[in-house]
Amino acid sequence: MTKKCGVVALIGAPNAGKSTLINALIGQKVAITSSKPQTTRTRLLGIAVEDETQILLVDTPGIFEPRRRLDRAMVSAAWEGAEDADLIVFLVDARGGLGPKVTSIAERIKHREEKTILVMNKVDIAAKDKMLNHVSKLHDICDFDETYFVSAKTGDGLEELKSYLINGMPEGPWHFPEDQVSDASERLLAAEITREQVFRQLHAELPYSIAIAMEQYKQRPDGSLEIHQQILVEKASQKAIVLGKGGHQIKEIGAKAREELGNILGCQVHLYLHVKVSENWDEDRSLYEDLGLDWVK
Repeated sequence: MTKKCGVVALIGAPNAGKSTLINALIGQKVAITSSKPQTTRTRLLGIAVEDETQILLVDTPGIFEPRRRLDRAMVSAAWEGAEDADLIVFLVDARGGLGPKVTSIAERIKHREEKTILVMNKVDIAAKDKMLNHVSKLHDICDFDETYFVSAKTGDGLEELKSYLINGMPEGPWHFPEDQVSDASERLLAAEITREQVFRQLHAELPYSIAIAMEQYKQRPDGSLEIHQQILVEKASQKAIVLGKGGHQIKEIGAKAREELGNILGCQVHLYLHVKVSENWDEDRSLYEDLGLDWVK
């Protein structure tokens, strides 16, 4: 059988479910998820394999109206992620309305040469009539090649979508080994897992504008990993929230992140976290390099 390999770029507004969809298509977690918008900050490549086909799934930050440097870098990364793709998936939250975030993306992609499909996500909790009305309006804006209805959370419609992606991949050699599921480094993965746990543990109590800075990442002689990370927040009040009463909250964040990292990396992990107030952390160029984002003006 001839090998096939191609690039699929997922783009959409914040919280459309791009990371959840990529994890579902691959069959294991490679991208962090949370209910907060703009959880994904950088381009991340997930790698799905089916028989002789390797699909390189580019998870991009949600596209929104940028206000500060980090926002501009994230939006730039999203559009760059769609460059040179064999196929573009425009993922839309089927529950939501067709606000300017969604329609402006459709306007921008309608002139692209790449094959583009519309995927309506979260169909398990969407009103059917409203969703079909959205599809009709989006097709009026952009002539999508196909439309799929899925739930990345429950798996509804995923087999049909994956089959379409497989058939759309060009012939060519694989770019990664069969057992590799992501191009993310272990250092980036460790930072992302901790950031995900901060979001999940604190829910609406903390804005999304936190960052994880890696201080140390080393292997101990016994094969275990020692990881030291800073949780960067913008205000002293946010530091108090992350720490929690008597340090309870940060201990819980560390315990959950440590357990998940150990499962993913297959070794014991010693994770040390501390919180630092840094009002302008998003102006630190080295953090952008760690995230794989371009420094934009």
